[in-house]
Amino acid sequence: MNRIQQLLEQKKNNILSVYFTAGYPNLNDTADVIRSLVHHGVDMIEIGVPFSDPLADGPVIQASSQKALQNGMSVSRLFEQLKNIRSEISVPLVLMGYYNPILAYGIDNYCRDAAKVGIDGFIIPDLPLSEYKKEMKSVVEQYGLSNVLLITPETSEERVREIDANTSGFIYMVSSASTTGARDSFGEDQRSYFNRIANMNLQNPTLVGFGISNGKTYADACRFSSGGIIGSAFVSLLGSSKTIDEAAFSLVQRLRK
Repeated sequence: MNRIQQLLEQKKNNILSVYFTAGYPNLNDTADVIRSLVHHGVDMIEIGVPFSDPLADGPVIQASSQKALQNGMSVSRLFEQLKNIRSEISVPLVLMGYYNPILAYGIDNYCRDAAKVGIDGFIIPDLPLSEYKKEMKSVVEQYGLSNVLLITPETSEERVREIDANTSGFIYMVSSASTTGARDSFGEDQRSYFNRIANMNLQNPTLVGFGISNGKTYADACRFSSGGIIGSAFVSLLGSSKTIDEAAFSLVQRLRK
């Protein structure tokens, strides 16, 4: 088992996974953000690989990606920034990004270099399952990595089960068929969807993402799944706080209310 699988085996609920964009607010902030999140008790960290056309992302993460690219962030620079991080932290690290930069870097090169710096898996929102199985799955498995696939309220039961069979680690349960972004609460339709997936008894645990920003939405996510993923709310704090540590502290305090 890699670190993602170990975490999910050891901790069945209330997992907190936090996303941030590599190279934001400043180019060399990446390792400091990771250290600060770990210090404040985050269970897993999703490192966003900035891309010029982030289709699944709302305005907050889009803006952070644009700023990171303007700062000079690239895939090769990210791997350089992460090369010593495993001497300091042990939580699972997941790269979340789009397929185009992976193709440009080379699938084998990407998986090899990710594994070398201690990355545990990938989330690739725009990679179709059929393409993943054909082009990438064997390479991901060769390097002992996990690939986390996404479902939405519109995903059929048949498709959910196919995704479950081809995911290793956890299933990313997107809360709604929209882009990323914080919201104050989940509606009855979303709770019904979470409950439907929970009752399918999938082999992989699920984590809820998109829309978690406060204690209420995080508690809802934990009620129906193994935990919650927070992105836009933390990226906003990174942009508005005086320090990285203040942003991480503020996020964790917000979730405990």
